[in-house]
Order: sequence, then structure tokens, then C-alpha cells
Amino acid sequence: MNENELPSADGASTPGLATPGLTTPDVASATPGVASSMRAVVLPGPVAAADLRVSLVPVPEPPAGWVRIKVEAFGLNRSEYHLRAGLATGAVFPIIPGIEATGRVDLAPGGEFAVGQQVVAMMGGMGRTYDGGYAEYTVVPASSVIPVETTLDWATLGALPEMLQTAHGSLYTGLDIQPGQSLLIRGGTSSVGAAAAVLAKERGLTVFSTTRNPDRLETLRSLGVDHPLVDDGNISGQVRAVLRSGVDAALELVGTNTLPDTLRATRVHGTVCFTGMLSDTWTIPDFYPIGYLPNGVRLTAYGGESSDLPPEAFQHYVDLVAAGRLPIRIDRVFPLDEIAAAHHLMETGGAIGKLVVRID
Repeated sequence: MNENELPSADGASTPGLATPGLTTPDVASATPGVASSMRAVVLPGPVAAADLRVSLVPVPEPPAGWVRIKVEAFGLNRSEYHLRAGLATGAVFPIIPGIEATGRVDLAPGGEFAVGQQVVAMMGGMGRTYDGGYAEYTVVPASSVIPVETTLDWATLGALPEMLQTAHGSLYTGLDIQPGQSLLIRGGTSSVGAAAAVLAKERGLTVFSTTRNPDRLETLRSLGVDHPLVDDGNISGQVRAVLRSGVDAALELVGTNTLPDTLRATRVHGTVCFTGMLSDTWTIPDFYPIGYLPNGVRLTAYGGESSDLPPEAFQHYVDLVAAGRLPIRIDRVFPLDEIAAAHHLMETGGAIGKLVVRID
């Protein structure tokens, strides 16, 4: 799944393992040298942003095939707002939310990773069917872990996993972008929208990108966007004023409320990828394909998993960020104790780019 994912569980539950550290609160960590308790954000069920609190819970023990990560930072994602607000289905409560985490391997019983190795983890059920990244330690399947080597600071690295995975998967799996094509990004100042623009420019595309706020047009230009557009509800008209036949590809991050106009902005045999729901509108009532889809325009979708972002691709992107060749916009970095303020900012849409929490 991705940061604008449909509000449902982003992975199947794991037999015999549910919310490590919460279901057995009387069991302390058995690992020498590791504290028996840790700070974590625990959701007892749907709550308001102001009700988010940091609690002390036991440090979880990883079974075989799982890895314990000492979390240094994590990015905030729209799906975590859906979970907190009670819009998600299939989630287990109580739960430590967070569909991604960045840090170092603390314990890997199966030997898949070395202790101290720098890693990121994302999705695969994190923060939905088992405890996620809003904690000092998290236990995740080894299959959800990607190794990385970088001198980037933890907050910057913490902004990247889910944002880059969703942007990369949308562009390459969802749209199969090619150099020389034109791309429309609907919802361009979101963290995924900003990352998608940068990745598309690196691939050699001409990029159109939208914002509802005219004051943010310069932000889009700073990301390399060729045609920043103010979203007045008629983006198709603005796009076709530049490209009469429409764009080759379009990435829909706002929701089904803007999808028809995005489809109209796309050329015959072009493709629209539905990835995000920033508007919290994700269904199409009484969907009639012939009446809904313009002739010859293809509609696909992207939900994704960590496996869609190969380790070598993630390392390449991280290296580009470190070299200053891939500008990633971080709106603000919060300490864990300010998780309520961070969620409020995410919910109200006040951020431009990624919100990050640094474990101090």
C-alpha cells in the first residue's frame, strides 16, 4: 500500500503473531543489553489527533524470519490518518501505527541482516495487522526490510522509504513511464506528488503538476515541474491548451472526485494511474465504464508493496538525494512527543512535502 492508500489493511495478518509487545504486556524483552520497555504511540481504537499519546510498552521479541529495528525516524503517511480517524477496515486494535520505519537492525534471529546494519522497512502489514513504526523499536518480517548505506541524516532518510516506493511504483509499475513522455500529477504538492515529479524529471519526462494554492506554484517549479497548474477543477482544459492531444500519462493522487477530469486530460491510448485519495474520496458510485472512461484512455491503479522497490533502485535514489541531485521536500521534523501536532498538520493538509518524526 502507499501513503494515500485505500483505508484497508495493507497486508494479511500473520498466523500466531498479532501486535507484538501489546498482546503480552507482562513479557519483557529477553535480549541482554536492551531495555525492557520502550516509548511508543498506541492506538486503542479510532481517536482524534489531539488524543495521541506516547506510552511505555514492552520491547518486542522477533520470531524467526522477523527483524527487530531500533527506529531512528519515520515518515507520516495519509493511511495512518485513515487508521486513526476510524476510516480503515481490517485493522487490529490496540495497535502501534506506522507503515514505515528507518533505523538499524537490533536483532535478526534468522541472520537475514547484520546487527547494526542500516535499513528501512515498510508495509507488509506494518501498523495495521501488527505493530508498526511509531516506536523506539519495531519488529517486522525480513521481507519488508531494505538495506541501505548512506551518510544522510536520519530525518532525511526517514522521509524516503514509503514516499519513494509509492512514487516509483506508480510511475514504473502503474504507468510504465518512458523518456520523452508527458506526465500530469494531480496533487503535486503532496509528498508523493513532489517525489513523483522529481523521479519523472530524472527519467526525462515533461511534467505537469497541480496545486489548489497559487502560492505553491513556485514550490512546484523548484521541483523541476515544467508546467505548474492551479487546480480550478478544469485541469484537462489547461493541459490541452499546452498539449492539444493530452498527456501520455497521469498520476491521480487527489481521489475519484477529480479522476474524470484527469482522464479527460489524457490522450487516446494514454494511461491514468489511480494511487491516492488526498480528498478521502476513493469509490465511484454506479460506475459505468463506457460513460465514465473517455474512448481509448486506460485506467489502472497502484497499491504496491515494498518488493516493488528493488533495493538497488532505493539505494540509487538515496545516493541521488545525498549528492543533491534528487531534491526531496521535508516540510517539518517532529519529536515523538509531538505526534499529536504532527498528525493534526497532516490531517489538515497544511504540509508541503513530507512530515517526519525523529526518535530522540
